[in-house]
Parts: sequence; structure tokens; C-alpha cells
Amino acid sequence: MKTEFIDVSDTQKNLVVEIPSTVVDAEIDKVARDYSKAARIPGFRPGKVPAKVVRQRFRDQILHDVAHGLIPRAVDEALRERGVEPVDTPDIKDVLVEEGQPLKFTASFETVPPIEPGDYTTLTLHEPNTAVTDDAVQQALSGLRDRAARYEPVEGRGVEAGDSVVLDLKRTALPKTEEPLIVIPGEPAPPPSEPQTDTHEGVTVEIGAPANPPGFDEQLAGLLPGESKTFDVQYPADYAIQELAGSTVKYAAALKAIRKRVVPELDDEFAKDIGEFETLDALRTRVRGDLEHEAKHEAERELRAELLKQIASRVTFDVPQALLDREIDRRVEDFARRLVEQRIDPMKVNINWEEFREKQKEAAAEAVRGALYLDEVARREAIAASDAEVDAEIARYAERTGRTAQAVRARLEKDGGVARIYSGLRREKAMDFLLSRASRG
Repeated sequence: MKTEFIDVSDTQKNLVVEIPSTVVDAEIDKVARDYSKAARIPGFRPGKVPAKVVRQRFRDQILHDVAHGLIPRAVDEALRERGVEPVDTPDIKDVLVEEGQPLKFTASFETVPPIEPGDYTTLTLHEPNTAVTDDAVQQALSGLRDRAARYEPVEGRGVEAGDSVVLDLKRTALPKTEEPLIVIPGEPAPPPSEPQTDTHEGVTVEIGAPANPPGFDEQLAGLLPGESKTFDVQYPADYAIQELAGSTVKYAAALKAIRKRVVPELDDEFAKDIGEFETLDALRTRVRGDLEHEAKHEAERELRAELLKQIASRVTFDVPQALLDREIDRRVEDFARRLVEQRIDPMKVNINWEEFREKQKEAAAEAVRGALYLDEVARREAIAASDAEVDAEIARYAERTGRTAQAVRARLEKDGGVARIYSGLRREKAMDFLLSRASRG
């Protein structure tokens, strides 16, 4: 068998193969005999059809089967001899197969060029600041107070800033009058635009909220429960909501109740109310511990992201297109899955998916380069994931999804997911290895 490797680029390769005619003819004889045994041709008994008739009648099918039988074996043999591993199934083209002639074809594929990891200690990471300040603790406690706030009914006074009011609200959008009405001579005048009205009962409005319409809060000031008021709101021409910009809206508001937001005092009683804490100091200690734990994990994420960026920069060749497409597919699928989790139909959301894919290319290429570097480090340093570690990862996923580990494993084995888990764990261990070797700044 003759083979020729052609370097199209650092990652793209062509393998030109010529299989001798003796091998081709032997395979044709073998396939033709199989056809003779199964052929059903009028005038001949089953299994007694002459070989010449079979070759003439089923010529195209026989040559097709010969090519499909010889080509994969030839490609595998040639790649093994060269020690080359494609990142995806080779694309077979320019196939020429005839009886008495060599079988010729070209296999195009992508591969990963050699990677030189370099000196691990020259990877320099900057330790993030994980200190938790007193202000951060106080801010977290204030957040707990805000979430524990309650609303108490207000009596004996009208609406004031900071109140939460319950309204029956009727809103009528009046037609815009900026443009003059155009009347065509000889044609009837077009009818005026109908006002658009919507009604909402028992809505809650925070007086002073930034999202409230301009001048809306002032119109409700002093209003008592049981009272009603009708007023217009003129939206400015540069209003953020374009549909309302420059329009006039008539509001009819019927006040049903006034409530005042009451935030609890930050004291021992508050600590007891929100959890099993005897004192405010005990709560403060717990909050600080939680913030320190979160800061530590965030620092670890930052270190890993910084390390991934540095190792990706050491892989200087263009990543194989197959690997890039695979990573972009993974990112798109992950984004779509998050939409589904939020009860959003990915097919109905206003997203240009081709444009979305295009925007993923740069980050996806960096992720692929980082993964290739980690794979090379794992190979050189004999880093591997054990079966027990893979089983533990499957068990954790099963627990999160409320399924049995056996069911999860069966699904993963069907989709080839166990190998992906193994690869992911191996890369995580390679990342830990590099973190232990990198210099810290």
C-alpha cells in the first residue's frame, strides 16, 4: 500500500492512499461470491448464478462494498504507522475503484500538533485578596434586615414618600398629536386613533420607586384610603421606554390601602428571629464565615481562569475546526439549557443564533487551547482519573438530579458521556498540578 501525507496546515492533513490492484481484485472476488450466494436472478437457481453475471448485474454495489471494506482499514493502518491521531473521523474523497486497478482515495482530517508545555514555574499567578472587611459584613447584615422587612398598615394619614400603596389602577394611553392629520382631497378623513386602556386591580406601588412614571408619586401624595383621583402623566420625548416617549397617559387611581415598610432593628432579637443564633455577635460571626468561604471559592475561580488564559497562550497554532465547533456547540447547548430552566423557549426567544455562535468563537478557541495544554500535561505527568473518582462524580450528579447512579451511568454510557467525565476529571487534576507548580505573585 502506498501512502503520502500532505501537511495542508499545522492542523489540517491529507492522506493520499493507493491500495494495490491485487488486494482490490481479491476483495472484489470475495464480495462477488457473497452476492452469488444471495442473488435472485430469473433463469438461475439460488446460489448457482455465474460469477460473470453477478459482477455485471451488481457491479456498482460490489465496488461500493469493496471501497467501504478496504478504505477504513487502510486509513487506520496508515495512521497507526505514522503515530497520528485525528480529532474527528477522516473525510474520504476522490475515491477511484475499478477491477484490475489500484484503489485510490484521499482522507482529509485534522490533528493536534505537538505541544511544548514549557517551564511550569514560569506560570505566574496573582493571589486575589480574600480578606473580608467589617463593611462587607455590615452590608450583608443590612441585606438580611431588608429581606426580613415587613409591611404594616397605616391609618390616619395620607400617602407619603416611602409608603407602599395598594391601588386599583386604570390607565388610558391618549393618541399622540405631534403629527398633523393628513387628509387627501377627495378621500374621506381617516378615523381618529382609539385610546388604549388597561385596568389592574390590587396592584402594589412603592412610592418613590425609580421605575414609577414621571410625576406619578406627586399625584398620589396625601391621598387617603377609599379616595380616588384622575390625572394625566406627560412622558418626556427621551423617556427610556420608547412606546411611551412623548405620549400622554391618563391614570384613574383608587387607593385601597397604605402600608409602611418596617425594617427590624439589628439586635439580638433579630438574630434569634432569622436563625438559631443567641446573639447578634453569633450571627455576625456566621456571616463573616460565610463571606470568607465565598471569597475563598471566588479567589480559586479567579486563579483557575487566570491560569487557563496563560496556558492557552502557550498553544500558538490555530485549533482544529472540529474541536472549535464542538466547543461552540457545547456553549450554545448550555445557554439553551439555562433558558429552559427559566421556562423560556429557546426557539421563541429573539436571538440570532448564528450571530450568537460567531460571538463564542474567541472564548471557545481559548478554552480548546487550554484543554489541549492540560491534556498534554496529563500525558507527560501520567495524571489520570480513577474509576472510583468517576463513580463519585456520577453519584454527585445523580444526587443533584434526583436520579439513581445506575440510571445516570446507563444514559452516559449510551451517549459516550463517561469518557467525557473521565477527560474532565483528568483536566481538573492537571489544573491542580499546575496550580501547585506555578509561581505566585
